Amino acid sequence: MTSAALTKTDPQGHPRVGALIRARRRQQHMTLEALGKAAEVSVGYLSQVERDHATPSLGTLAQIAAALGVGIDYFVSAPTAKTALTRAGERNRFSLDGSSIIYERLGTDFPGNMLSSFVMEVPPGYRSETVAHEGEEILYVLEGAITQRLDGDEMIMSAGDSLHFRGNRPHSWSNHTDKPARLLWTGTLALFRSSAKPSRQAAAVAKPGLRPVKNKKIVKLQEKR
Repeated sequence: MTSAALTKTDPQGHPRVGALIRARRRQQHMTLEALGKAAEVSVGYLSQVERDHATPSLGTLAQIAAALGVGIDYFVSAPTAKTALTRAGERNRFSLDGSSIIYERLGTDFPGNMLSSFVMEVPPGYRSETVAHEGEEILYVLEGAITQRLDGDEMIMSAGDSLHFRGNRPHSWSNHTDKPARLLWTGTLALFRSSAKPSRQAAAVAKPGLRPVKNKKIVKLQEKR
């Protein structure tokens, strides 16, 4: 089944998630305030998402989707069990914003499955919002480097480094370099069933990409070569 997100694209062919959110919200006769409260996302940030001026993480998108009464597949296409084999260079690529992260979905859906997995291309300067949610996550850096924040600590992760953690620990990450990074992300399906909850501090920030770093503790997992 084709994702609804693939029916609305920008001039570069990227899905325009904001337009889908706004259309669904109006269909449900919800105000921005009502949707923001249901999704536990600030109205200011939600307004930017609807206008494609901000890029939500998949966890935050899952919260918005649940508040609108749809699943994450309303925005993101997934291969069927019959086409679960994906090959390099042939996977569907999508973006929640034409100038932000590009995703390649690796996982498929079948009864009882618990995992979702993506290859993510992260542009220089990108910073996610802070979230805490049920389930667990594994990050593996394929290329480049990122700064991962977990419970107030910061970890510089370079190619070959990995991190496995419980999702209920507040976390965020960013690409602090001037080059794109490629990540392999795998997590339990709970992240895509609206259990992710942004921290109150993050929800109050209209532009998460500009949020200052307060904790300077750095843990280097691997020195750059």
